Amino acid sequence: MIEAKVNPGACGLKSVIRAESPDMMTATVTIQSDCPAVLKYAEQVKTVDAMKEVFSPFGTSNVFKAAETTLSHPVCPVPTAVLKAAEAACALALPANVEISIQKLD
Repeated sequence: MIEAKVNPGACGLKSVIRAESPDMMTATVTIQSDCPAVLKYAEQVKTVDAMKEVFSPFGTSNVFKAAETTLSHPVCPVPTAVLKAAEAACALALPANVEISIQKLD
């Protein structure tokens, strides 16, 4: 099982994504979150066809399409974390941290 913890930044509404794959092609995804919108999103991404989703052209993934109808903030990192967790659960990539560091420079 893969676990991805998401600290989204200013909103402070953390999420935990767990993904596991019995067949190395699809991932079963569960999401716990402090965010009501992410909980709605979680209902639509319970199973991810990793072979299809991870290699889809940018913007055509069902994981991102589900975000369009449930998440109100387009820079929410949860959809990307779902794909990264599914990708690692299906052994399409090693489980490795992703980091975005933002700071104001004078």
